[in-house]
Amino acid sequence: MPVITLPDGSQRSFDNPVSVHDVAADIGPGLAKAALAGVVDGREVDTSHVMEDDASLAIITDRDEAGLEVIRHSTAHLLAMAVQELFPGVQVTIGPVIEDGFYYDFATGHTFTPEDLEKIEKRMEELAAEDIPVSRVVSSREKAIEMFRNLGEHYKVKIIEELPEDEEISIYTQGAWGDLCRGPHVPSTGKLKAFKLTKVAGAYWRGDSKNEMLQRIYGTAWANKKELKAYLRRIEEAEKRDHRKLARKLNLFHLQEEAPGMVFWHPAGWSIYQSLEQYMREQQRRRGYHEIRTPQLVDMTLWEKSGHADKFGDDMFMLSSDEREFAVKPMNCPCHVQVFNQGLKSYRDLPLRLAEFGSCHRNEPSGSLHGIMRVRGFVQDDAHIFCTEAQIQAEVSEFIDFLHEVYADFGFDEVIYRLSTRPEKRVGSDKVWDQAEQALADALNAKNLPWEELPGEGAFYGPKIEFSLKDCIGRVWQLGTIQVDFSTPGRLDAQYVAEDGSRQVPVMLHRAILGSFERFIGILIEHYEGVFPAWLAPTQAVVMNITDNQSEYAQKVEESLKNKGFRVVSDLRNEKIGFKIREHTIQRVPYLLVVGDKEVESNTVAVRARRGEDLGSMDLDAFEALLTEDVACRGRIALESQH
Repeated sequence: MPVITLPDGSQRSFDNPVSVHDVAADIGPGLAKAALAGVVDGREVDTSHVMEDDASLAIITDRDEAGLEVIRHSTAHLLAMAVQELFPGVQVTIGPVIEDGFYYDFATGHTFTPEDLEKIEKRMEELAAEDIPVSRVVSSREKAIEMFRNLGEHYKVKIIEELPEDEEISIYTQGAWGDLCRGPHVPSTGKLKAFKLTKVAGAYWRGDSKNEMLQRIYGTAWANKKELKAYLRRIEEAEKRDHRKLARKLNLFHLQEEAPGMVFWHPAGWSIYQSLEQYMREQQRRRGYHEIRTPQLVDMTLWEKSGHADKFGDDMFMLSSDEREFAVKPMNCPCHVQVFNQGLKSYRDLPLRLAEFGSCHRNEPSGSLHGIMRVRGFVQDDAHIFCTEAQIQAEVSEFIDFLHEVYADFGFDEVIYRLSTRPEKRVGSDKVWDQAEQALADALNAKNLPWEELPGEGAFYGPKIEFSLKDCIGRVWQLGTIQVDFSTPGRLDAQYVAEDGSRQVPVMLHRAILGSFERFIGILIEHYEGVFPAWLAPTQAVVMNITDNQSEYAQKVEESLKNKGFRVVSDLRNEKIGFKIREHTIQRVPYLLVVGDKEVESNTVAVRARRGEDLGSMDLDAFEALLTEDVACRGRIALESQH
């Protein structure tokens, strides 16, 4: 008589062994129909899974995040089934769930085309409509190898042969088609109601370029058509906002093969970069940070001592000189400890906040590079706070306030908080970890911030808080972080004199708000779609004459505004004013100042906002006040967009 305990603590007793589906049906027909899988004693299982003894059970539906994963995994199987029906002789390899969807890799001499994707998707819809039952069979290793070898599925044979000896071999079938898989999967193909195949790409078997090339088909799947439609709209919007396309259109930067993963900044893009750096420099100065600069090349002995050579050696760029081996720094932490170590510090010197716009290089795989979102050369808004254990919570609390203010200035007001706690392999005593984790949790709780715990996801040297934000189309970007480090200062001989005269090792807090400037600028380009608020816009205003008669006055207006610190240019070309307005509107210039004979006579400018609003004529003092107010708002309220 198994007793099944549900998530709300209630229990249900059964006279005989009972399946997940049976329990769902016992609760109600609606739940039985909605059930996709279950979690039995912490393990995800199919609805057909039978419980013979007492167990805890949570039933998964499409409203759960886990349910969406089951749907996507099952849709990958539906894809593979459709492909093998339409293209006999194709071998299936692996088909995992990824963010927002899934993919499946196929071994075939055929090159899939967009027309093929349409056919495959149509067949998937037909198979889903047939509502084919999905079943799981446990097989011996020998039988599974024999089965897939007879089917000509040589990749599946390789996968089975590489599995650990004690691994359970399970095969999922739907109709006459089957695949090796751990599961769980939906009870029948009819549960798969909203999917779309998105693209085809090449992929090496096992991700190794020495192996054969496969065909990868990507897709997305959702709980219902409404969610699918919303996702496709987001993808379409993201395509419009692609920072690489907008960079070409707005002449911000470029990348080229001679320097893979390195950015060539153009004047307009570099203006945005400098605005970011100057802003962060001033914000850090106000909060007691001391800006420093450390070398690009550092002897490998320091990286070995800090432990980075072991963990990041493969990602470092190396060079030799004078029979010594150097690394181009991939991060700033060990160098900041060297600055701390110059001169014995007292507890009175703590907390000591050292900041650097540190230029770092990492040998990222070429296939992972993506515009300026993923590069090999980047600059971090990096800082390290050296403090006592008792100061951790206060420093973290102050940092959270700092981070919120910065994100708000860029127009981001929705932040997601995650606390990553101690991993299995770590340094430091449990007591110190308890204190650090509690300090981070207390800092979040004191501000009434909702947060999620990520057990075991902390660094080996300490726990951390990760801060993610949502952009205007709902995408989540992980940016800021603050990490507690008990290891690096001690490894690099950092000490301070405590109040009792003893020598103590400081705690080191690693913190960043923007992350890398390159990636953050890429996010800003896509978030604003190139329509930067006035304080970031490379050109804040352009002065345009109607005829040559106003050229001298237009130049005087430009000079006056430049002298006030604004980024202004004049366009004195012999072109129609409508042409000039259209061109600078396309370039997303916040304010367009038109001067004709009337404006020269009245010493005014006719002001247009970039979205086409006519703000009327105003004298230069009035426009300066308008632009000053807009710049001061930063990204919190784009003043010109209100008009």
